Amino acid sequence: MTLTLAQRKRQLVSNELTEAALQLLAVKGFDAVTVDEIVATAGVSKRTFFRYFASKEDVVVQFLADMGTGIRAELAARPAEEPPSVALRHAMAVPLDACTDHPEHAERALRVVRLILGTPALHARFLERRLRWSDDLAAELTVRLRLDATTDLYPDLAAGAALTAFDITLQRWSAGDGSDDPTALIERAFALLAPALDGHALPV
Repeated sequence: MTLTLAQRKRQLVSNELTEAALQLLAVKGFDAVTVDEIVATAGVSKRTFFRYFASKEDVVVQFLADMGTGIRAELAARPAEEPPSVALRHAMAVPLDACTDHPEHAERALRVVRLILGTPALHARFLERRLRWSDDLAAELTVRLRLDATTDLYPDLAAGAALTAFDITLQRWSAGDGSDDPTALIERAFALLAPALDGHALPV
């Protein structure tokens, strides 16, 4: 879908606000950052900020929403013949790869992950969003594998297992000194999950 000029401009402003907010929040901590600081860093007015976000917490929530959208889109784009474990591993790896594709990105991403997991209000919103991710992934798996959403347990179980692997990867990465490669961690997790995920009998 081609975006209009107005839509592209709106997306650019949203991205700049998100970038400024995440950088400040990750460095100074959630409670120490004000909206005034965010808009000063982004170079926009306070009025502009509130056209996009209701609060600084909503900046992080939108960031999580976008991440979930990206995971589902990647799963939908994977080749139909791929085993579920492979398709789900690639989908889960997309945000991790984006976080670590450059040393500066990895350092900032690690701070953001620690911020989200270490701030009760943000962690609660993360868990709330994670439930939506699970529903979205289950729906995608239902279509992908031609299953019956009303009777087959597999989509919900597989989505839950994949997101548990994602959670553990974030926890291990954020708890360490940052030297662990989160992409390698998610690959190790899916190597353990693969027999269960791929042992499901697919419809002929």
